Amino acid sequence: MKAVRMYEHGGPEVLRLEEAPRPEPGPGEVLVRVRAAALSHLDLWSRAGLPGHTTPKMPHILGNDAAGEVAKVGAGVPEDLLGQRVLLNPGYGCGRCAECLAGRETFCRKYRILGYEIPGTHAEYVKLPSANLVPIPEGMEYVGASALGLVFLTAWHMLVTLAGVAPGHTVLVLGASSGIGSAAIQIAKLYGARVIATASGDDKLRKARELGADETIDHGRRPIHLDVRRMTGRRGVDIVVEHVGQVTWPESLRSLAPGGRLVTCGATTGPFGETDIRYIFSRQLQILGSYMGSRAELLALMPHVASGALRPVVDRVFGLAEAAEAHRRLESREQFGKVVLTVE
Repeated sequence: MKAVRMYEHGGPEVLRLEEAPRPEPGPGEVLVRVRAAALSHLDLWSRAGLPGHTTPKMPHILGNDAAGEVAKVGAGVPEDLLGQRVLLNPGYGCGRCAECLAGRETFCRKYRILGYEIPGTHAEYVKLPSANLVPIPEGMEYVGASALGLVFLTAWHMLVTLAGVAPGHTVLVLGASSGIGSAAIQIAKLYGARVIATASGDDKLRKARELGADETIDHGRRPIHLDVRRMTGRRGVDIVVEHVGQVTWPESLRSLAPGGRLVTCGATTGPFGETDIRYIFSRQLQILGSYMGSRAELLALMPHVASGALRPVVDRVFGLAEAAEAHRRLESREQFGKVVLTVE
């Protein structure tokens, strides 16, 4: 099969399109013929080999998200899955421990993510447990379906499961042009919240408003919390969706109302956030860490995708042979939404 593989960490130039062995599904697994595969910041970190991140066995295939058809089933998997159009839940645990059986697979000590610890989706075929397949809504194309799994699952877990977003809340979404940001805006609006979104440049701010943001802030002009205080009558917001990290961390904390919740799933600008601990306890703030989400949560959000209330946002589409260029696009931070590879 054709696959984009890397033999060492580095820049986009380490990516090679070449022939690779086609995986074979084991018991309980399926082989999916990939038609489209989205990129994420996790791909950039895995490729670069940043300190503190997992080093996979080389050569390695990146890619967390994908959509395609079931091409082969392993032992114990119903054959009626063959040919079904599916998108993938990219993370899974052992399926046997107490955490997995309780639906908390992200707490499993053996939890793994496609393209991170194990071979991913930037190839013609990928194998994974059959339980991680989600039917693609009727009428949805593969490109859009491939942009759903990781970011909508993560944003749903952040806002709905952890932060408890509800009508009357005001939510600050950092980095509206990212996959997480574009998903978080839509989920917060779905739950009746008022949304303030940040981005850089008029075009991205306009697109954030088109997604549903009630107000927008250009985070490159002045400190975010000043505009937040102005927009909320000096009160602050109930929830901050934080995934930018070091650069925005102090501003995110200062933007919270008393009793507010900051939920974080990433640190794209650095892992160290300066924090005045007195500010946390005196204002009774909550800081919540979020890592992916459960299969049940992905299934819970899919009816809203089918109805059109939630929709994937795709920035650019590249061919598999253009994987390095796609990485550069995502790394430049010029995109709005997901960058996707098509696998013909």
